[in-house]
Amino acid sequence: MSAEPSAPGTSPRTPRPGAQKSSGVITKKGDRAAKEKPATALPPLGEEEPKNPEEYQCSGVLETDFAELCIRSGYTDFPKVVTRPRPNQNFVLSASMSEKPTQDDQRLSASCSQNSLESKYVFFRPTIQVEVEQEDSKVVKEIYIRGWKLEDRILSIFSKCLPSLSQLQAINLWKVGLTDKTLTLFIALLPLCSSTLRKVSLEGNPLPEQSYYKLMGLDSTISHLSLRNNSIDDHGAQLLGQALSTLHNSNRTLVSLNLGFNHIGDEGAGYIADGLRLNRSLLWLSLAHNRIQDKGALKLAEVLRPFELTHTEVVERRRLLLEKGTQERSSRSPSSSRHGDSKTEREKSQTTGISNVTSVDKPEKMQTLKTPKGLGKKKEKSGEVVKKEEKSGPGQSPTQGTPKKEDATKAGKGKVTIPEQKMSKGKGMKTGSKEKRSTFLESEQLVVEATEMVNPLLEPVEHRDGKVFMPGNKVLLHLNLLRNRITEVGLEGFLTAVQYQVQVSKPRTSSSKGPLGLLWLSLEKNCFDLQCPTYTMIQELMLPRDPVKAKVREEEATAT
Repeated sequence: MSAEPSAPGTSPRTPRPGAQKSSGVITKKGDRAAKEKPATALPPLGEEEPKNPEEYQCSGVLETDFAELCIRSGYTDFPKVVTRPRPNQNFVLSASMSEKPTQDDQRLSASCSQNSLESKYVFFRPTIQVEVEQEDSKVVKEIYIRGWKLEDRILSIFSKCLPSLSQLQAINLWKVGLTDKTLTLFIALLPLCSSTLRKVSLEGNPLPEQSYYKLMGLDSTISHLSLRNNSIDDHGAQLLGQALSTLHNSNRTLVSLNLGFNHIGDEGAGYIADGLRLNRSLLWLSLAHNRIQDKGALKLAEVLRPFELTHTEVVERRRLLLEKGTQERSSRSPSSSRHGDSKTEREKSQTTGISNVTSVDKPEKMQTLKTPKGLGKKKEKSGEVVKKEEKSGPGQSPTQGTPKKEDATKAGKGKVTIPEQKMSKGKGMKTGSKEKRSTFLESEQLVVEATEMVNPLLEPVEHRDGKVFMPGNKVLLHLNLLRNRITEVGLEGFLTAVQYQVQVSKPRTSSSKGPLGLLWLSLEKNCFDLQCPTYTMIQELMLPRDPVKAKVREEEATAT
């Protein structure tokens, strides 16, 4: 009982409600919270400040960058980046089967342990498989994601680490649970990647809105696109056909398109055929394992031979031709006016030069001006001679004789006026050898020719019975229609198309450039007999055109 009454003015021994005693000092709850609050804001030991994924600089090593960005984003259970396994070429089945069964049983019984079971489950864990360069294992060429859902946060991490992969060529997503939202995020990611990325494979990812056509936009750089097993129906085929080409726009980068194992019917095949009418970049198309019948097959075959332009296409063709003509006239009329002004100045200088010659009496000056006198006399004889001289060489002034080597460039500039004058008179389009020598006009012609090559409406057409027929699509080289529902009726359309392409490409030599038409056509396993005469004729016509089979025949011929 050593307790004594406290002196007045001091704190009582028994704490009041709401106050606690700590290390001999009594504090209130509010005071303690104010003192402990800055302690909670202190960073953990060994770290000056929390890590921010935005501040991380990617090194170009996908395994390191992806793991670090996942940790900084608070994503702990993230998939690992592993090298894609390759089949062992040294494995021989007969050698493994020749071992004694007793030894196999012993090995199997020894391997059936907890470790073996864990290794089997590891196979099904989400991973990001990569294919790397043989020389450098850190250089990633292709990415494979298979069998696990690709979430938004993974795509956001990819948007930070994939642009640093300078040699990335392909991205393959197989059954990753894509939605229309995640597909939009994925498409926004593609322009950030390296320019070497040309192949995208989205297989086993059906979308409700079937927005796969967004991968084929006008600003897309994808050359190879695979959309197998995505349940694409006729509506999705319509969107894809419009992405291939419309009356005003056309895809210029896509080279191969795989639409196998979908639900495309005759209507959808017609939409794809409409996209092939004005598309001149697609070389490889697969519509295998779909529901295409004779109606859709005939529409596809119609595009491969001369087809009639619709009214809207004819109107658009005329508009393009008028626009092209006005651009050429506007680009050449200022130059022709400048040359016309220079000619008048030269004629004035010629007359003044002749008058000066007559006033000079010294023989030295007379010798230097003998050629202007001769040309001046020719001009005085008739005005037609002047016109002939202007046509033969308007770059030469009448006071000059044959142009020297050092004045060849000046004379070349004058020669440009010849086709310009003809165009201004409206006599039509003429591109002579003299016009091609001018670098100024040649650069302008390259721009016009580029649009001509891309837009097939400016190709030469054929007029028959008041209708306009355009040459068929001879750019498509590979067409796969395996396992559809095509009968001999559809085969007739393809036979006509193949006969036309063979006839057109027959006079061409191996050194000639330009489209050749179909080189490979697959129609097996449809609703017709392989021994029917129509299919036999198609095979006979296509056999010499197939470069692979032609090479095999050459090797067999050399061997025999």
